[in-house]
Amino acid sequence: MMRAYLWQRRRWILLNLLFIALFALCFYFMDASLALIWYPSALCLTLGCLYALWNFLRFRKRHLYLMRLAGQIDETDEFLPAADGVLEKDYQCLVRTIFMARRKEEKESRERIWGNLEYITLWAHQIKTPITAMQLLLQELTEENALSRRGELLEKLFEVEQYVDVSLQYMRLDTMTKDLLLQPYPLFGIVRQAVKYFARTFISKKISLRMEEADVLVATDEKWLLFVIKQILSNALKYTQEGAISIFMHPGKEKALVIEDTGIGIAAEDLPRIFERGFTGENGREQKKSTGIGLYLSKMILGRLGHGIVISSEEGNGTRVELLLAKKEIV
Repeated sequence: MMRAYLWQRRRWILLNLLFIALFALCFYFMDASLALIWYPSALCLTLGCLYALWNFLRFRKRHLYLMRLAGQIDETDEFLPAADGVLEKDYQCLVRTIFMARRKEEKESRERIWGNLEYITLWAHQIKTPITAMQLLLQELTEENALSRRGELLEKLFEVEQYVDVSLQYMRLDTMTKDLLLQPYPLFGIVRQAVKYFARTFISKKISLRMEEADVLVATDEKWLLFVIKQILSNALKYTQEGAISIFMHPGKEKALVIEDTGIGIAAEDLPRIFERGFTGENGREQKKSTGIGLYLSKMILGRLGHGIVISSEEGNGTRVELLLAKKEIV
């Protein structure tokens, strides 16, 4: 430690030795006696050594204290010693800034991990329902009911596929910006893909589709926008037992796609929270079909694409979803 201290203070030591030598030379050239030269030189050296010893003990104490703090890294910025000078104060300010950024990242990481764990737990619970139903259908399968059971099995398998698709997109959300291919796409070309995906559900539930196509180009990413439209249609089909689903362009807004259903609607007290992760709402809990992640994902994806979403609903009178696809700023 002494070697480290001497190396750190080497310029100060050399400067003081230089001053002593200069004073000695001045006295020497003035024909002063040797006693007059060596006495002040020895006195300066003695005082300098005493100061250096005191300064070394102080240096050693601070060094050992900082080494102990290194073993308590989570608390270091709160227990730093008083700054000895402007530069040390600046360094401590820098350390505290780094710690604040680190704690913010750790908090966000913990929240993300907890959110993922919460979602995976819910997802595992939800996916057990169609899997169990498929097992029961297979147990009851006979040659006589094979055809009817096949349709039910395909329906449950489709449900599992949707759960898996949502979970994959949820996991990819953090790296979404690396996977974007932004260019103009015919909007209703994407809508038709989503409708075709749910064709069997439309038929099995006997829900009619009213689609007014329009020649509209939107600057977006086809894969991610398709996922969002599929989520909106999935919700509409899930909570609509009879009636129709309408898809058309809003006449009074620029590039606003409207998806409207005649389903059970959303309770007024639930509307402000429908985009929260994990929120299922009263109807979602009663129907036991909601994971509370679809609308959250849709909102996040549309935000990153520079789009928006507005949902209005009245319980018992259906839900109206507006996808605002006029290009804004990509997040």
